[in-house]
Amino acid sequence: MISIEHTDPINSKILEVSEDQIKGFHRYPFNFVADKSGLPLASVLEQIKAMLEAGVIRRVRQTLLANKLADGGLVAWNIPNEKLEAAFEFMFHQDPFSGHVVLRSTDREVSGSDFRLWTTVKVPQGKQIADHCEVLKRLVGAEEYIIMQPKGIFALGVGHVRRKTMEPGDKADVPAEMITPDIVELSDEEWKVLVAMKRDLTPDEVVEEVWAGRAREAGVSLERFCEVAEGFDKKGILGRFSTFLEHVKPSQTGVRVTRFNALFHWRVEEGMQQRAGSEVGRHHIMTHAYWREGGPRFANANIMGVVHGTDKEKVLIHKAAIDKHLESIGIPVLYTNVFWGGRSEIKPSEISPVVYREWHQKYQDVLEPVI
Repeated sequence: MISIEHTDPINSKILEVSEDQIKGFHRYPFNFVADKSGLPLASVLEQIKAMLEAGVIRRVRQTLLANKLADGGLVAWNIPNEKLEAAFEFMFHQDPFSGHVVLRSTDREVSGSDFRLWTTVKVPQGKQIADHCEVLKRLVGAEEYIIMQPKGIFALGVGHVRRKTMEPGDKADVPAEMITPDIVELSDEEWKVLVAMKRDLTPDEVVEEVWAGRAREAGVSLERFCEVAEGFDKKGILGRFSTFLEHVKPSQTGVRVTRFNALFHWRVEEGMQQRAGSEVGRHHIMTHAYWREGGPRFANANIMGVVHGTDKEKVLIHKAAIDKHLESIGIPVLYTNVFWGGRSEIKPSEISPVVYREWHQKYQDVLEPVI
């Protein structure tokens, strides 16, 4: 029998590479995994397909740096407690422009504790995220929302298996580079290739020549598809080719990838955001690190990042190591807090202008909450 758990030694070798080490575009991404893991290609394909079919891997896809393709941000929602679960369901199931949907709580009452629902929202080029959030506010009966758009991105990659053995304070030799969310314009052909490329792979598509079917879908030759995709790398709009583990729900046998999802907030002195973000982002434990301005409702926090772990105390030890590093290099932390993730669902955000128009037409005359 093929083992499907992420803890299996062979699967761990595969996942240490496939979760977040295949950066940019690769013509043969599974060959890259085989080379880096030291395993035969046939084994890599067999194991990934088995984990995907079992739901241990929830999706395999080419990720995009969507902030370069669409207006987006992290949105915190203040919603009456009696509507919280229903609002979560609506954002996840009924709004294609909401990606991560998470219920969060704090260990103590602090600025922003009343914002329990957190989502990522993206809208097509030329649209305003605030316009979309205004409609969502009406539909779910939210009292208030805060949009925190990224001014800089310093870390973006999950790698749960690889991070299990990291020690507090482990970091890169140099600070992380800051990626800015500048919108990139694409031609009609590029959009066709991008739309075909970004969709999740089915188990039957876990093959060596992974892009052949997507090239046919885009109406171009395989060679042209790869040529256009390599151009995406130069434009800085690709993230990584990745296998995403189901890290919220246990597997069929009760094994969990992670238990705690912590959103860290820091406030540093004005003018030090880029340097602080680069220092936070160089810590390997960070799955995400951003410069976002939280404003007065979040104590003017301006650096935010996420860490996952199976032990709450260990997550806090990792954070303490980052805090200590910032202080040691002359970046005083003026405020900090942790927002713990509870119920969580993740899906790719839609960025199609056609879907956006149809969605807003559907709800334009709905003036009362639908939940």
